[in-house]
Amino acid sequence: MTTPAPDLSTLRGLHLPTGGNSAVQPEMVAALVLGFSLALLVGLIRLVRARRGASVRRAALRELALAQNLEPEARRVAQARLLRRVVRTLKGEAAAGTSGTAWAATLDTTFATDFFRSGPGRVFADDLYRRPKTIDPAAIDAGLGRLLSQIRA
Repeated sequence: MTTPAPDLSTLRGLHLPTGGNSAVQPEMVAALVLGFSLALLVGLIRLVRARRGASVRRAALRELALAQNLEPEARRVAQARLLRRVVRTLKGEAAAGTSGTAWAATLDTTFATDFFRSGPGRVFADDLYRRPKTIDPAAIDAGLGRLLSQIRA
């Protein structure tokens, strides 16, 4: 005796693996919500960092502009204090506590330059309280303005 071949009418209809009748699956909704939440979190972190860097840059440039109205010796001292505060904000207390050639290296590392070890910015590491011999205040002001405007914290 032979069994008759099954026809297509005996097949069961298509169904979702979860067994539900809905097109919305809880796993898919959870994955979408989690992905969207993580994207928002990353965006928020980037926004906060950008604003922090912009506010540090803006405040530093404002103080640098105020220092330009001072006498040359007082201007150098105000600029040196500004540099200490910027390094303290960006790199921490330990970095801001260095002095001499280590301070020049810290400044050059912070601003990714050689302005403080081999440029006019040497005055902030070596000669801050010495009598100025051939210091070009315009070169120092221009260099500091350029470096502070590049802060991206």
